[in-house]
Amino acid sequence: MTWIEAIAAVAGLLCVWLVGRQSILCWPAGLVQVTLYVFVFYHAKLYSDLLLHLIYIVLQIYGWYAWLHGGRGGGALAVTTLSNQRRLLWLVVTFGAAAGWGALMARTTDAALPFADAFTLAASLVAQWLQTRKKIESWVWWIGVDVVAIVMFANRQLYITSALYAAFLVLCVTGFAQWRRELRGPEAPVLPARLA
Repeated sequence: MTWIEAIAAVAGLLCVWLVGRQSILCWPAGLVQVTLYVFVFYHAKLYSDLLLHLIYIVLQIYGWYAWLHGGRGGGALAVTTLSNQRRLLWLVVTFGAAAGWGALMARTTDAALPFADAFTLAASLVAQWLQTRKKIESWVWWIGVDVVAIVMFANRQLYITSALYAAFLVLCVTGFAQWRRELRGPEAPVLPARLA
């Protein structure tokens, strides 16, 4: 699986780099990545990640459409933010789904790391959904996924994928900063985080 994993990793790096720049080309690059990872995760017995990547295929197509036509008047989407209530709701959904799915996988499959795998599933789905809607919080969810995934994939000896998620972590921090600058606008004053 090493060559498939390597191609998927390159496509994934390209995808995240393009997301940070809000390029519509992020979606086809992501489609290549997630399709190839279906095969990688099947062989690694990371079933939650396999399921996640099957769902990603659908979300990649939806995101592609939404970024082009999901804004006002059917135009392109702009970067926006969630309310505090929505942030809390998505946190509860993420951790509740991860706990439930992890318990199910631990009881019914030979999954290698059921709870870590379930967390990456739940948090990634939330992150991907928020990304399709150009919510800046998507980057925070992706950062959480990356931290857990680096350790999980190294544990399963998927070293290329672990390194990929380390690179994703750097790209996510950069992407968050880029989207935050756009959210503030070119002329907006820089305010302390508690006032912004």
